[in-house]
Amino acid sequence: MEYIELKINVLPEYVDILVAELVDLHYEGFVETDKGVDAYVPVKLFDTTALEELGQKYQELFKMNCNSTTLEKQNWNETWEKNYDPVMVNDQCIIRTTFHQIDKKFPYEIIINPKMSFGTGHHATTTLMIEHQLTMDFQQKQVLDMGCGTGILAIMAEKLGAATIDAVDIDDWSVENSIENVGLNHCQKIKLQKGTVDTANLKEKYDIILANINRNVLVHDMPYYHQHLTDQGFLVVSGFYEADVKLMENTARKYNLEAINYKTKDSWSSIIFKKHIS
Repeated sequence: MEYIELKINVLPEYVDILVAELVDLHYEGFVETDKGVDAYVPVKLFDTTALEELGQKYQELFKMNCNSTTLEKQNWNETWEKNYDPVMVNDQCIIRTTFHQIDKKFPYEIIINPKMSFGTGHHATTTLMIEHQLTMDFQQKQVLDMGCGTGILAIMAEKLGAATIDAVDIDDWSVENSIENVGLNHCQKIKLQKGTVDTANLKEKYDIILANINRNVLVHDMPYYHQHLTDQGFLVVSGFYEADVKLMENTARKYNLEAINYKTKDSWSSIIFKKHIS
């Protein structure tokens, strides 16, 4: 598969806004640079009209200068090796790739070869999700990871003692990448499949559901999360801004999901919800 590399010059304070918008336009990988961000999208999904409309939408905030190049699939790893540093989360977990040295001082280690998938630990939403996971009891729990990306959250769940993990993504490339990363981490309890929360072959109930997606999908899928959560089960979500916290709370409340913990980083937010008995 060929990808378009889009080099975007934009001020640092607007990078996260831009990334969130580009995710909705099917962009699958991002590398922050001194001038802004490099974004990657499959050639068949590259939409110049949507990109122009995005520039117009934010023209009062910033000017978006772009240059695009068509990349061969194999060039992606070279790009990441130049820009990918290990990520440390709360001095408890290190996220590295295969070309980094092993650091044994962390209780948990996750190895990720990111390819074109979203979820490397570098983005605030992934870090927030893992921070939440590190505070939770996963021992012998049934877990669902929706929108698994690289498989990073599912891998963390297994390392924290989960009994089984179903990891689902709508994108073929993400599922393939997750399969590779599951193998790199010697995980045995993760079942991967392509689909969505309403089309995948899911268990009837889960103790914990992880969903790092985006605001619109989270709002749309909230009734499905409620349906698949055990009573007193936990839903952990991210992929939205601080400004959207109230919307997420109000939507979840309709389904007896109460917000019990919040985290924020770089204007992004993450919430743990607990399901109450109807």
